[in-house]
Amino acid sequence: AGGGRPQARLETRLSRRRLAVLAVFSCYSLVNAFQWIQYSILSNVFAGFYGVSFTQIDWLSMVYMVAYVPLILPATWLLDARGLRLTALLGAGLNALGAWLKCGSLAPQRYPLTLAAQAVCAVAQVFILGLPSRIASVWFGPTEVSTACAVAVLGNQLGTAIGFLLPPVLVPNTPNDIDLMAHNIGIMFYGTAIVSTLLFFLTGVVFEEKPKYPPSHSQAVLQTKAPEDYSYKQSIINLFKNIPFILLLISYGIMTGAFYSVSTLLNQMIVTHYEGEEVNAGRIGLTLVVAGMVGSIICGLWLDYTKTYKQTTLIVYILSFIGLLVFTFTLDLGYLIVVFVTGGVLGFFMTGYLPLGFEFAVEITYPESEGTSSGLLNASAQIFGIVFTLVQGKLTTDYSPRAGNIFLCAWIFVGIILTALIKSDLRRHNVNSGIMNLDVKAVPVESPVEPESTTLKIQSAL
Repeated sequence: AGGGRPQARLETRLSRRRLAVLAVFSCYSLVNAFQWIQYSILSNVFAGFYGVSFTQIDWLSMVYMVAYVPLILPATWLLDARGLRLTALLGAGLNALGAWLKCGSLAPQRYPLTLAAQAVCAVAQVFILGLPSRIASVWFGPTEVSTACAVAVLGNQLGTAIGFLLPPVLVPNTPNDIDLMAHNIGIMFYGTAIVSTLLFFLTGVVFEEKPKYPPSHSQAVLQTKAPEDYSYKQSIINLFKNIPFILLLISYGIMTGAFYSVSTLLNQMIVTHYEGEEVNAGRIGLTLVVAGMVGSIICGLWLDYTKTYKQTTLIVYILSFIGLLVFTFTLDLGYLIVVFVTGGVLGFFMTGYLPLGFEFAVEITYPESEGTSSGLLNASAQIFGIVFTLVQGKLTTDYSPRAGNIFLCAWIFVGIILTALIKSDLRRHNVNSGIMNLDVKAVPVESPVEPESTTLKIQSAL
């Protein structure tokens, strides 16, 4: 593909549409995450309403993780074979369908229907979680790509935040008045359905496959490769032969799985030590996520500015470990304000880690597809998330929240060691800087020096 045209440096330009694509994606990702956590944060309310056990309510959150693992390979294949627009429409469409199905489950004996509806939303999530790094790479320039990825991940976190905050306010615990409870749940379900339908139509209007001109040199290089050079199976094999990526895959799974577990079980942990504080449990969840969103954006901007992927990832990992230790041993002191502060610190680092993991993966695996690397990272997170939620839930119920949290601390310590072992090889950054030592076929040979000087100019201008 690259042999025929020893072209000059390809034209790169930023498209105005990129901000609209990012905004619409972030919004429907938000609604999907809201639907993930809306049951867990009210686990005692929904257990009463449907007349089921806490474990059955936990499954309404875990179905998201369970659906992800078998479906991620077909979903990343679809993203590579059929492209960004179709994948985005599927994600937004299934999200709306699941939301409408929930509206049919507004009666005490309809737990199976609400589980089925949540399963549809869980399938939608498979087409959503792998997109941030792809949207960032295809639509955004080299100086904004990590920030764009952080914003796209942020939509999902903001959804979790709203999912912690709104449901306890919309659906107060009224165990003596089931009709009122059904009415309140109905407001939440119908509101979600209307918003997600609107976003589905917006996705159809805004999303395009890719901009007219590539936004960065690394994208231009990829676009000059003939499609038949690409094999999805080979891409997966290449990733699994890439030792730094495997280390990142496990350490990312541990950290994000631990975060999923803490989010799912937060209501139970708080209500164990602070009875009747459902609304505050939601607010603590909100604090956790909002602090995480600030962490994400700061980490994204920091990466775009410094390109210190490994160092940043390792420091954030260590600080998350310390944060979880402090959270664990101060949870039962009897002061809710302490839980707010430690939850915020914990969220800042654990969630700040998410875009770091994605972007680090894209760097060490370029020119493999971003959708495939981030899809595998997410699958790892979901597998650890299921195991951690089940084990931590059991330890919390049988012993205490502290036992469950110590279990997570031990795993995060393992993650620190794995992260320290990752060899940092920034392949995409090297192509964008014009350091062409890569096995990428379609590389213009004429002036590798000129692009390097432009990158330096950009960096000194920042």
